Amino acid sequence: MTELPVWSVLLLPLVVGVFAAATAAADRALAAAESGRPVARDVVTGPWRDAARLLVTQRRTTRAPDALLWRLGGGLLVTAGLLAAVVVPMGGHVLADLSVGVVWFNAMEVLVWVAVWLLGWGPNSAYGLVGGYRFFAQGLAYELPLMFALVVPAMGAQSLRVADVVAAQGTVWFVVWMPVAFVVYLASVLAFAFRGPLAHPALADLGGGVLAEPSGVDRLVVVAGRYVLLVVGAAMAVPLFLGGGAGPLLPGWLWSALKTLVVLALLVVAQHRLPLVRVDRAVEAGWVVLLPLVLVQALVVAVVVLVTT
Repeated sequence: MTELPVWSVLLLPLVVGVFAAATAAADRALAAAESGRPVARDVVTGPWRDAARLLVTQRRTTRAPDALLWRLGGGLLVTAGLLAAVVVPMGGHVLADLSVGVVWFNAMEVLVWVAVWLLGWGPNSAYGLVGGYRFFAQGLAYELPLMFALVVPAMGAQSLRVADVVAAQGTVWFVVWMPVAFVVYLASVLAFAFRGPLAHPALADLGGGVLAEPSGVDRLVVVAGRYVLLVVGAAMAVPLFLGGGAGPLLPGWLWSALKTLVVLALLVVAQHRLPLVRVDRAVEAGWVVLLPLVLVQALVVAVVVLVTT
């Protein structure tokens, strides 16, 4: 795995932004199809019209907010996603080839907890605060399954270095014999981006939850942060479970990009097609169903590794 030069970090927001824009377009297309609106117009111009509208919308405020923490929460969502992306390889290239890249990725996901809590606490709003508590409730339920879903491919590669995880899939992609970990990981991506069936922190029954008070540029940053988290989560699935940039004919970076788009499409379709799961049911599923299943998956992988080495 070749580390990219330091200046390449300046291109990271641009690359992630392109994927985020494509995801937003697909999101709008499905939403338009479901509501009977013209799909083509929403795909091409919808996300950009929304962004332009938010840029010129005046910021609202609440009574006695903690403005610094409030704005910091939105910025942290974007920052956490971009910091997680530095260990995600594109083909044979990566910004930071850390020996503990898997741990780094998980640590940046934990930073999302801080960001969402600040978004809920900062505006001094009941709706936002309850939205923050909802995120914590489902976060406590999905965090352990996510940790084990990340550990399972690391066990298969016997390394926490993302490049080693990719190299260990030279014969068979990990998704083939670690399907439970793959599904749990994708569910966790929807959870930490709080989208689809796990969108409780930002639902309309709370007036938008953590999205109830942000407006203008503040809201644009939060919305962008959620898309960034979705993109980076999908991109990390490629080296962990889908062989990284492995593939015939095309260069490695292009295979990584294509696989990321496929995973993103799967996540966007899932968030529109899967029904909303009640918070208590989501918490119960995390502890009673997902955690035992991923532990069994980890045991299977551990036995295979012990037998074959």
